[in-house]
Amino acid sequence: MERPNSRERMLNALENAGACYVPCNIMLLRPDLQRKWGGQFGAIEKQLDLGLDPKIEIPELPFRFHPDVTVKVWKEKTESGPVLHQEFDTPGGKIKRIVNQTEDWPYSDSVPFLDDWLTPRCRKFLVEEEQDLEAFKYLLLEPTREDIIAFREQAKEYKRFGAERGLLISGGWTRYITNKGLLNSVAGTMGADILFWICGVEQAIMMAIDAPKTLEELLKIVAIWNRKRMEIYLDEEIDLMVWRGYYESTDVWSPTIYRDFMLPILKEGVEITHQAGAKFAYIMTSGILPLVNYLLEAEIDALIGIDPAQGRGNDVLLLKQTLGNKICLWGGVNRALTIEMGVEEDVRKEVEKSFSILAPGGGFILSPIDGVGDIGPPVWDNLLTMIDSWKKMNEEIGAKIKC
Repeated sequence: MERPNSRERMLNALENAGACYVPCNIMLLRPDLQRKWGGQFGAIEKQLDLGLDPKIEIPELPFRFHPDVTVKVWKEKTESGPVLHQEFDTPGGKIKRIVNQTEDWPYSDSVPFLDDWLTPRCRKFLVEEEQDLEAFKYLLLEPTREDIIAFREQAKEYKRFGAERGLLISGGWTRYITNKGLLNSVAGTMGADILFWICGVEQAIMMAIDAPKTLEELLKIVAIWNRKRMEIYLDEEIDLMVWRGYYESTDVWSPTIYRDFMLPILKEGVEITHQAGAKFAYIMTSGILPLVNYLLEAEIDALIGIDPAQGRGNDVLLLKQTLGNKICLWGGVNRALTIEMGVEEDVRKEVEKSFSILAPGGGFILSPIDGVGDIGPPVWDNLLTMIDSWKKMNEEIGAKIKC
């Protein structure tokens, strides 16, 4: 009997089967590491050499503003330091943000549209009240015909590469450098994550409490834009749709706000993904436990982000007891404390503990959360230790249940 290839092993895990084999997938490779390994294709070849189960991530669609939108950026000096003004003049009016240009600001005198660097540095966010919505909707337009044609050509190349190597194909969120050397650090299929960059944390929370209709309308604008992009990804017959929900957890929102605002949008995303015959993976690395019933209700296939060390509210055993056999659990090893700062014994213990809790019955993919940043010491040695431990644990599983 022919052995399953990597794609088949990953699908088995995503279907909560595959008790004989736990795949190992490094969900995220930092840009510096990818450049050392030659972009996505080179990084995948390197992972295959190590015996891992990488997935091909088709490229993301570009962001597009309405053609009548103009953007102005200028710099001003203040007593507290330089600030950057970014103004969008749209058919629906003008909106602007003001950002502190701190010493570590990586974008020179420019301002990205969406980026984590914005959130702690904004003095004024793009959307702060209901009257900003009319202008904001002109900043989230569906891709152009030219965008889609270029995307399809790239996707064809990526899928061919993956099919030749028997790899899972994913879409909707990528952290791989494209074959053009570009990396969009915060894009992806999403719902409320976008609020952090356009409203800020405090204002988004207060909007949910004081202006729920405004928040509902804002998320509706995002959901319409997001769905159009998802449909284009799903037309490529991908195996897995990945939705980023880093900022949708109870580290930020109450379960009630999550239920009322985030859950309906998530359920719609899962529904259209399943209608297209693909699996749905949700990224959330902390504050998960209070939401388990909602994740079950949404019928997601995989939860990426099972962090055993830094994930607040991530009791691994409870997650397995409540979600196991229903949702594939993806993670099990902490990146920052274990892979980047730990010693060999720490790594082996964490892999063994994760296997003992998460592997029984299948539905587990081992991964460092949140990815791997570099290959210098001790990271590279610890990564090799993790891989060695993973292989040994798989051998033990195979011997125990006679696979």
